[in-house]
Amino acid sequence: MPAGARLSPPQRVYAAFLLYAMAIGGIFPRLGDLQQALGLSERTLGLALIGTASGTLISLTFAGRWLDRLGHRQVLLLGIPLIAGAYALASHAGGALALYLLLVPAGLCIGAVEIVVNLEADRIEHQLGQRIMSRAHAFWSIGFFGAGLLGAGVAQLGVSVQAHLLGMVLGIGAACVWALRGFEAAGHRPDSHAGATPRWARPTRATLVLVAATLAAMVLEGAGAEWSAIYMRDVFGATPFLAGAAVAVGAGAQAAARWVADGFVERHGPLRVARTLQALLGTGAALVLLAPHPALALLGFGLIGVGTSAMFPLAMSAAAQATDRPAAQNVAALAQTSFLAFLVGPPLLGWVATSLGIRWSFGITLPLVALAWWACTALVPRRPG
Repeated sequence: MPAGARLSPPQRVYAAFLLYAMAIGGIFPRLGDLQQALGLSERTLGLALIGTASGTLISLTFAGRWLDRLGHRQVLLLGIPLIAGAYALASHAGGALALYLLLVPAGLCIGAVEIVVNLEADRIEHQLGQRIMSRAHAFWSIGFFGAGLLGAGVAQLGVSVQAHLLGMVLGIGAACVWALRGFEAAGHRPDSHAGATPRWARPTRATLVLVAATLAAMVLEGAGAEWSAIYMRDVFGATPFLAGAAVAVGAGAQAAARWVADGFVERHGPLRVARTLQALLGTGAALVLLAPHPALALLGFGLIGVGTSAMFPLAMSAAAQATDRPAAQNVAALAQTSFLAFLVGPPLLGWVATSLGIRWSFGITLPLVALAWWACTALVPRRPG
């Protein structure tokens, strides 16, 4: 049987999202181990983590022009294993500067794959005539959940970060060959903009409002991924498994919410769903800030996972469906500008953790939730004119 022959086009998109997340998610449960091995403070670790965001921002800015020329299949087959490989190489860094530089290639690959998987999801969504964007992102969360749980388990067993991430490269590479070798790019939407895509994916005013709607979710999703394991270790003295499991709890809750989000959006509309999610997001952040017991902190991480679940997929759908310019440019502009949250977030939250305590790395995001509540109106489709 040919590789992935039984997978339908939507299933191949789901597989791409899942493997993409697993490639990214392997390192996050082990950041605490890497921090201790390098002797870094939270502030310095946060600055080093800008490497991934820097590469992502460069890629999202310049990649749009050549992705169609290279082919979406090639981007996924090469880009996803290269993400895992770049993280595995970065685990051998000898200091903060080396870690930063070794994370830049991971970000370059992430930007290209990010554009492709979201464009493919939108085009398949149009062909089917039903929403699949949130479900596609649910598979991303499932992949991140699996990577987090695996990382927690191998950390508890005492497996080194380097050996763990090398194993991720081999497993993800084999899975990509099986699932994505038969991948065929979906056709362009007939209502998409036919003009040329400029080199810079400049955000429009509408794009900036979409960024505001997703900002709290982006920052808190990044905080949960990068700081939850360190939070559990520093605040509650958690075991390596429990610390790593905090990453998985947030991703698992996010996956469950994304799995059913499309139906809720169709029944209740994007605005009502988005504002409900913002309420859960704020509750989760407040709970992590104040939790007196590790179980309540895990509940907070779960609520953050639910709260972040559909915000970015909803914004991506809104950006991809805009007809003012090419869909690839709108998607790149939203992703590029939103990823500034990841660029600014890690050092800012690391600075807060060092200065005020790691609990406040989550508490300081509460004003962003209020901003996002106001900006959610941008998710409602508007008629031309």
